[in-house]
Amino acid sequence: MIKFRIVCVGNIKEQYLKEAIAEYSKRINKYARIEIIECHEEKLSPNPNAAEIDKVLETEADSIIKNLAGFSILCDINAKEFSSPELAEFIKAKTLENSTITFVIGSSYGVSNRVRNSVNARVSFSKCTFPHMLMRVILLEQIYRSLAIINNATYHK
Repeated sequence: MIKFRIVCVGNIKEQYLKEAIAEYSKRINKYARIEIIECHEEKLSPNPNAAEIDKVLETEADSIIKNLAGFSILCDINAKEFSSPELAEFIKAKTLENSTITFVIGSSYGVSNRVRNSVNARVSFSKCTFPHMLMRVILLEQIYRSLAIINNATYHK
């Protein structure tokens, strides 16, 4: 059975997001295993400068990189955008070659270049910026939608 890993920075505090994550994780489990790995989010001053941000992203990079497995995909606003059917095809192709697909969601400041260079692919879910905690729900929904498409299951549109 295919396994999806989501490596993300920070933990979820809001109950409504926890409930959405639990719901989509349950739906995904019909088709695949899902694992969410929360990496420690480093603290920054209220108005950090570029050097402070780079230092924090480098520190976070160690825990992100050590959790990469199988085919790794960074959620990156500057990457190629896919429609839901295109994402399903991409995931299907990668699962033929890999038993694990790892998605990475960085902090609100993104990820270091070291993380960008460590992943196999980058995917954008929109040109819009989403809070990184909400992005976890969006990603889970799109993984579920992709699995429904791959398995010819009906899904509410």
